Amino acid sequence: MSAAPGADALEEHLPRSVTPVEGNAEEGTVGNERRYINRELSWLEFNRRVLALAEAPEQPLLEQAKFLAIFSSNLDEFFQVRVAGLKDQLAAGLSGTAPDGLSVLDQLKAIRIEVEGMLREQARIYNDVVVPRLAVRGCRLVPWRSLGPEDMAYAESVFEAQMFPVLTPLGVDPGHPFPYISNLSLNLAVMVRDPQRGERRFARVKIPPLLPGFLALPDNERFVAVQQVIAAFLAELFPGMEIESCHGFRVIRNADLTLAEEEADDLLEAVEMELRRRRFGRAVCLQVEPTFSSEVRELLMRELDLRPEDVYEIDGLLDYGGLWGLHQLDRPDLKDEAFSPVMPSRLVALEDEPQDIFAAIAEGDIFLHHPYESFALSTEAFVKKASRDPGVLAIKQTLYRTSGDSPVVTALIRAAERGKQVAALVELKARGDEAANIGWARALEQVGVHVVYGLIGLKTHAKTSLVVREEGGHIRRYCHVGTGNYNSSTARLYEDVGILTASPSVGEDLTDLFNFLTGYSRQATYRQLIVAPFALRSKMIELIEKEGSYGADGRIVWKLNNLVDRKVIDALYAASQAGTQVDLIVRAMCCLRPGVLGLSENIRVRSLVGRYLEHSRIFYFSEGAGALANPPARVGLSLPAGGRYLLGSADMMERNLDRRVEALVDVTSEEIQVRLREILEVVLADDELAWTLSAAGTWEKVPVTKHFNAQRHFQELALSRSKRRGSGERLVEIE
Repeated sequence: MSAAPGADALEEHLPRSVTPVEGNAEEGTVGNERRYINRELSWLEFNRRVLALAEAPEQPLLEQAKFLAIFSSNLDEFFQVRVAGLKDQLAAGLSGTAPDGLSVLDQLKAIRIEVEGMLREQARIYNDVVVPRLAVRGCRLVPWRSLGPEDMAYAESVFEAQMFPVLTPLGVDPGHPFPYISNLSLNLAVMVRDPQRGERRFARVKIPPLLPGFLALPDNERFVAVQQVIAAFLAELFPGMEIESCHGFRVIRNADLTLAEEEADDLLEAVEMELRRRRFGRAVCLQVEPTFSSEVRELLMRELDLRPEDVYEIDGLLDYGGLWGLHQLDRPDLKDEAFSPVMPSRLVALEDEPQDIFAAIAEGDIFLHHPYESFALSTEAFVKKASRDPGVLAIKQTLYRTSGDSPVVTALIRAAERGKQVAALVELKARGDEAANIGWARALEQVGVHVVYGLIGLKTHAKTSLVVREEGGHIRRYCHVGTGNYNSSTARLYEDVGILTASPSVGEDLTDLFNFLTGYSRQATYRQLIVAPFALRSKMIELIEKEGSYGADGRIVWKLNNLVDRKVIDALYAASQAGTQVDLIVRAMCCLRPGVLGLSENIRVRSLVGRYLEHSRIFYFSEGAGALANPPARVGLSLPAGGRYLLGSADMMERNLDRRVEALVDVTSEEIQVRLREILEVVLADDELAWTLSAAGTWEKVPVTKHFNAQRHFQELALSRSKRRGSGERLVEIE
């Protein structure tokens, strides 16, 4: 291991043996059900690991509440996309099976069983863990019935001033058809009775999403759910009527974007039209309170065209998203300790060495590790500087997900206004960000930016930026290739890596890639980039097979978000059977089954779930040096010097390899290889955030023996690097 700051501290936490746990390996590989893990169930297991953080005692209390909200948000998206897709297959009569052998109906049944258990667990954690612990620390989530007259009077005044004006009760009768229930909205199902006519009617009251989830009472220590406040004053919405019952419910709808792109003359207009249609997507799930009457439940099921298996009872909060408001409280004692990203060390210059960001990149490739190193002071600064630099002639940029106040997009607009040639590939089909991307695309077009909306049948997911600069009568290209989106908001929450480089080969590759994206090209081969959908799968399989040819001298270590592609998994199985040691760090879905004798006994899989979303994709191949520096007791940890490292935007999934434009860069800088090796070794040493996947397909928390937290260690490394250059340093001129 390199002598980077903190290396000695890491060494103390390296276990002396990481051989498979006794009984973990299983014999036999009969049938795909033994060979692959179901994709959908694997994703649910990832969300179960997120839910576990809501109960972890080492988590600050408001962070526990935050993870309850994240768990719910994740599950909502799962139903909107994955469950909706399975239901569409079922409705279409498609009879295929998943790679693990499960039919569509089998998958839906299995999902139902898993989700019911997870929702019960979430409610238990909220009711029995988070709420009582918060109360002890002076943050009490109280029910309406516990309030005294003064508190009720205060809540009524807030209701009348801030809630009542924005509420719209919608009745159902012969003159009022059943209202449209919007996706993910929190609603009250109200049964009212006219005392004069004796007629009973159903009404729906939508709780506007702009209202907070909780109302702070005057002492600012107690909080009551806004849903309960509105329910308490329903009589003001239905004057003269008797309120028979009131219960909360939510509806989840199909929210996937489906385009007949081949028939679309204008992709921008097609996406806008599809977004309008998506608002009325088919309902796939109904969430209700346990006290929901059978009468109203049957009414909702009939009107929403749902079956009993689509209805879930929630014995807790219906909308855990309201906990985000609590997380904003000024209670630093109940949150993670604040951490400010540091300036990347290569972008710090000594006073007697004046330079700008281009000069720093020209000296050698610069490695970036977010959120520990500042995205704003590196990647954003790179684009901002390019937009103002008089020597810059052109900027070319891919945009997949951006923040609402995107400094990168703003810099591109300013560059175009200054007469620079600017081209932006705006991916309109980025799920969840379609509307925002349409807005940015129109703003860019208005100032003369050459905007391309993507390719028919493909999403552009590559994270690349190219700056063309004139220097002394010559043209030089500066590049950024990374694993994360050009989004300043998520860059503070997602762990990602990137490279700033003036490498001629990367510059030529990005020029060719942008020509493919913006014009007409059949470019399929590149110098230092590996690009999907042309050659990425075949190249990765080639590299796996080459490593497998070294047998026990081979070594593969990958860090990625998802491993689903069967051809890649089969290649990893073959490498394991040849004796090659394989370590996989997979944040979410993993369909590979490790530890199966005769198939994958040399493969280990772990997952890190913590404060930051592990999002980087790093691929290491030892090129035959794997066993030389790894005696058996250290398998899974120390990596030898050298080898081959790739980083970039792609996960090993069919959609990434076949239906997206992705880019991995072959890392040639020895300095950056050392940094990538350090990341992999630190993550493999973690025993606080890590989980391991067994041959049975179950995830188990790694026993905590060393109390080594990878994310905390990266914070310490970043701070150490930012301080080690001495008092005479200054920041590179990036403004």
